[in-house]
Amino acid sequence: DPARADDVAQQAMLAALATSTLFLVSYLAYHFEVGSVRLTGQGLIRTVYFAILIGHTVLAVAIVPLVLVTLARALRGRFEAHRSLARVTLPLWLWVSLSGVVVYWMLYRL
Repeated sequence: DPARADDVAQQAMLAALATSTLFLVSYLAYHFEVGSVRLTGQGLIRTVYFAILIGHTVLAVAIVPLVLVTLARALRGRFEAHRSLARVTLPLWLWVSLSGVVVYWMLYRL
């Protein structure tokens, strides 16, 4: 049933948005309390870390308005406009998510 599939997709997208929003709020609250943590590594690892961190940070800032506009288009029923922007928003959102995990790993676990 296509209507059921649309409902499931909508619920999945809203759950992803809620999860990401909760993560962002907790991340900002944590760093408001703790401040920034310095990378202790030297040499090539430091260069790689900052290259990933800069791209992650720039796209993390840019993704917020993209997500909000993409969401607004869907909520207003402008699905063609939603889909065209979501084709850009989703890969960027995934990159921010994955690069954030890499940055965390390099900073706290490497």
